[in-house]
Amino acid sequence: IADPGFGKVFSDHMVTIEWSAEKGWHDGQLRARGPFTLDPAASVLHYAQEIFEGMKAYRTADGEVVLFRPLENARRFQRSAARMAMPDLPEQLFLEAVETLVRTDADWIPKEEGGSLYLRPFMFANESFLGVRPAASYIFCVVACPVGAYFKGGAKPVSVWASTDYTRAAAGGTGAAKCGGNYAASLIAQAEAIRQGCDQVVFLDAAEKKWVEELGGMNVFFVFDDGTLLTPPLTGTILPGITRDSIIRLARGQGMSVQESLYSFDQWRQDAASGRLREVFACGTAAVVSAIGTVRYKDGSFTIGGGTDGEVTRSLRTRLTA
Repeated sequence: IADPGFGKVFSDHMVTIEWSAEKGWHDGQLRARGPFTLDPAASVLHYAQEIFEGMKAYRTADGEVVLFRPLENARRFQRSAARMAMPDLPEQLFLEAVETLVRTDADWIPKEEGGSLYLRPFMFANESFLGVRPAASYIFCVVACPVGAYFKGGAKPVSVWASTDYTRAAAGGTGAAKCGGNYAASLIAQAEAIRQGCDQVVFLDAAEKKWVEELGGMNVFFVFDDGTLLTPPLTGTILPGITRDSIIRLARGQGMSVQESLYSFDQWRQDAASGRLREVFACGTAAVVSAIGTVRYKDGSFTIGGGTDGEVTRSLRTRLTA
């Protein structure tokens, strides 16, 4: 686990809890990590009733193992379940499952600086039937994998591709839920971004293809010359990131002005050209805080702040990781 990469090496155990319409939540187990046996007609394989979370366990300088705001993951998991017509998992049961796995597999937390144990709680429908309705049985599971620092050799600004052919979510859809379908729908746009020589894709709204929403797996913040931060609002089409919320709280705690409001791609380009926009960064559990240096789109490209890592971005990253 000295160099585990991300999501490729897994710890020894997993936690599973089953749910059925007759019994509710039952048969919680800590067991050796292993495959599931699914019927070919399992509902998740046909109707995609599936949700997940992403979170990390860390080892402090004095050897203590800690989690970062796990209650917020439990609450978001409940909201995702409600949107996908899945059973509600009580907060305490979610936390007990996560903590049990972390205590058992704590030796898998890398000792290298920046290392952590990435936790993946997820739930899927396993009832065997072919029919369009909510399933009557589900499995909740937590697995873990050791991960190193997301950036090798320090955080470097990334490049993003502004997609105009594809959108991530529409009003009334599943944009605010952490379900696999959102990510599956984003993969073709992410592949397009890579073909354009970019690290990530940034999505615009589905209705007007005008307003900046979020990246393929991260929320986005804009930093202006007066020190103001702006991030797109939670209107149901973007994921309410826990890192996003943490940054808003930290920034406001420092006396910074943070606006949650619409911001158009055209305005982004104009503000970058005029110098009014000084920094842009993306944030999420995996990458934590990542500066955006270059933006490419069908008609050209532009840079932000000379394409370097800005002072506000560095400061917020430092405060967040501390």
